[in-house]
Amino acid sequence: MRVLVTGGAGFIGSHIVAELIARGHEPVVFDLAQDGRDVRDPDAVAQALEGVRAVCHQAARVGLGKDFGDAPGYVSANDLGTAVLLAEMARARVPKLLLAGSMVVYGEGRYECPVHGAVRPGPRDEADLKAGRYEPRCPLCGAELAPGLVAEDAPMDPRNVYATTKLAQEHLASSWARATGGQVVSLRYHNVYGPGMPRDTPYAGVAALFRSSLARGEAPRVFEDGGQRRDFVHVRDVAAANAVALEALSGAHAAGGPAGFTAYNVGSGDPRTVGDMAEALAVACGGPAPVVTGEYRLGDVRHITADSARLRDELGWRPAVPFGAGMAELAAGAHTEPCSESGESGEPGGGILVSWPRSAG
Repeated sequence: MRVLVTGGAGFIGSHIVAELIARGHEPVVFDLAQDGRDVRDPDAVAQALEGVRAVCHQAARVGLGKDFGDAPGYVSANDLGTAVLLAEMARARVPKLLLAGSMVVYGEGRYECPVHGAVRPGPRDEADLKAGRYEPRCPLCGAELAPGLVAEDAPMDPRNVYATTKLAQEHLASSWARATGGQVVSLRYHNVYGPGMPRDTPYAGVAALFRSSLARGEAPRVFEDGGQRRDFVHVRDVAAANAVALEALSGAHAAGGPAGFTAYNVGSGDPRTVGDMAEALAVACGGPAPVVTGEYRLGDVRHITADSARLRDELGWRPAVPFGAGMAELAAGAHTEPCSESGESGEPGGGILVSWPRSAG
């Protein structure tokens, strides 16, 4: 099948292209960094859609910017770009869309209070962070909470501009599906890492920053107490999830494919802490042990981990790269130069990297 991959030269997009080729598909790369083609340009998009039966939309401006003044740029790149793409898909009668979604649409993860059951804590207070009290408390009684896995039906709670644009992309895609009879799958990526990850860029996630520190012979600097829970998923597993979802849309492995709009979490199912990741990379690199700094960033979420059972059960996807092996590969490999808007480059740490650090001292 001929598939347009926007952001196809980016970190995740390039792995998707390789996976599609390996499965006998014909990917067409559309990438601002590679050939200057922008999804906000209707003529360029219309030309790229010729002969295409499905679109894998990875192109986006990622990260969280410096301040709210960056909001127009994010909305333009992510939401206007998606709207232009969808309008041209409607004109060209391209019926299937695979969207790079994100777990940042959830905000904080799932929590259980021993008294009140499932609750949704609000943003953490700076006074608590400054005092080293990092765990969210029950908003009703103040009790300690137990973190759990977030399913696709969890309430949406985007807490920054980037997250808001990712949710808006889903709403646009859902509207397009209703208006045209098209089919959409949004894959909500968790913390993606692996070969080709851009180096020293906030939106590449802390894995890249830790790896770069170790390459310089420096200890990774871990914020808060290192206990933040995330789901680190290897980029090859993410690429495989895209291919499986695309084939489901095409009806190759599911009669007719999912109808309308469907969202799937894409995570390893093996939650780890940020401290775990820093330690694993330090051991694999033979570098200095991580340093827990107690620094924090306002707006960071404490825990966000995926329940990917729907993707496993409905489409048969299984992650194949274990955490330890993936971190060893990351430690041994090289990073690319920092990327821009060519494609998704790993989620921004699930809120690990939101603003300039503040000291707890």
